[in-house]
Amino acid sequence: MPQDEGDLLIKPSSTEHDLYEPIVEACKTVYDPEIPVNIFDLGLIYTITISDAGEVEVIMTLTAPGCPVAGEMPGWVANAVEAVPGVQSVNVEMTFDPQWGMDMMSDEARLELGFM
Repeated sequence: MPQDEGDLLIKPSSTEHDLYEPIVEACKTVYDPEIPVNIFDLGLIYTITISDAGEVEVIMTLTAPGCPVAGEMPGWVANAVEAVPGVQSVNVEMTFDPQWGMDMMSDEARLELGFM
């Protein structure tokens, strides 16, 4: 389905939810084995939505569709988020739309990788 002009490419996260920050911290414990930066700072986590019942949906991507850990990384994220007190369930969805780009990295990631 084509995007309408003005549609957000990345759905907003539940940043106001009490579990948002602990979930972000949990995501920061997951690393791409080929890159010494956590997947959150790399910009691989697009959206974290949290229901009032503690049901979490994570939409993420990879640096490239052919990433060697493509089949494993969603499980790593789910395991990390499930360990957060208050989280009842986790669903991790993989997307490549929009495609990841280096501009999605945090300043910390750029610094760590020598891009700043």
